[in-house]
Amino acid sequence: MTTGIRIKLSTMMFLEFFIWGAWFVTMGTYLTKTLSATGTQNGGAYATQAWGAIVAPFIVGLIADRYFSAQKILGFLHLVGAGLLWYETTVGDFNSFYPGILAYMIIYMPTLALVNSVAFKQMTNPSKEFPWVRVFGTLGWIVAGVIIGWLGWEQSGTLVLTFKMAAIASLILGVLSFTLPHTPPVKKGQKTSLGDIIGLDSIGLLKNKSYLVFFLASVAICIPLAFYYNFTNPFLNEVGMKRAAGVQTLGQVSEFAFMVAMPFFFVRLGVKKMLAMGMLAWALRYVFFAYGDAGNNYWMLIAGIVIHGVCYDFFFVTGQIYTDTLAGERFKSAAQGFITLATYGVGMLIGFYISGPIVDHWQTSPTSHNWQTIWLIPGGIAAVVLIVFMLFFTDKNRTELKPGLDIEEPSANVEL
Repeated sequence: MTTGIRIKLSTMMFLEFFIWGAWFVTMGTYLTKTLSATGTQNGGAYATQAWGAIVAPFIVGLIADRYFSAQKILGFLHLVGAGLLWYETTVGDFNSFYPGILAYMIIYMPTLALVNSVAFKQMTNPSKEFPWVRVFGTLGWIVAGVIIGWLGWEQSGTLVLTFKMAAIASLILGVLSFTLPHTPPVKKGQKTSLGDIIGLDSIGLLKNKSYLVFFLASVAICIPLAFYYNFTNPFLNEVGMKRAAGVQTLGQVSEFAFMVAMPFFFVRLGVKKMLAMGMLAWALRYVFFAYGDAGNNYWMLIAGIVIHGVCYDFFFVTGQIYTDTLAGERFKSAAQGFITLATYGVGMLIGFYISGPIVDHWQTSPTSHNWQTIWLIPGGIAAVVLIVFMLFFTDKNRTELKPGLDIEEPSANVEL
């Protein structure tokens, strides 16, 4: 890549995740305080991410991959997204807010795949070049949170400005996208089946008993994960943490640090231990939240945020690598699409819809909740998933797969 292209791609990644981080983290607080939304409504609003993840493969597979250049459809989606985000700042109740955010997430989630397509197309060695472009996405999310915390929008009740900030950034990225390097449709003229779109070609992986256990654990662990996305910011603000959105960016700093250190851990721990540590971290995070406060136990709130690097990298990134290793060259893309649809789609959809009623049930007054009990519920779910995983996951089984699926179980010590 030339320096100019690298700068454009890095800016693209920065804005892509700046937009998401600008409103997603604090939406729960905005809905609760400004639109008087219930926990169930809050969960429904966050579930739009899962619906977007379910619909995204169809938009990318049926439209972007066959008819339009990736950078052009990326630009179009972000321009429409800018209008939808700005519209959200004009409504005054949840019933008017929900259709707009649902429409927005349905068009935003496909852009996550599109920015990757644009970036990969320009790289001769993606394994070395992509991380240094993708890291600007993490930086964008961090900067968005720092701005919100620095300007005190949570304390001043002006979180509506987060949507305006995201809308402006979406407008900028929409215009910038049309200047990005040409990325033609990769399947132009080819027939695309439903199985191709949702990755059913990789279904044979589930005949491997270890992978089946991992797959089910991945879906199940996304249920407690949804509690974190839904209610961490409202919780931190309710217990009195100052500039909570800014403090929450420590999770992304941790994610970056552990991502860099993953090769070290991979060689020494192997797949099973890393996956188990990721699930254990989710359980510990909720214990920290359950017993933390803004006083003497403030450190527990910070620990629950900082442990995000282990929660995400050790389970989800390790899982992606594990999936990639088992799938083989023919089914890498299909397998990744399949596991993403199952986790960020189905698993988190379940989590978003059950977390809201639980929070509503344990509401003690219009402005307070029994957060200890609330957080121990997803913590308990994560602990049960961990126990089942440890009992049934093994790296020693070899299972006969469908003809044509050249898939074998790797050693527990898969190396990067």
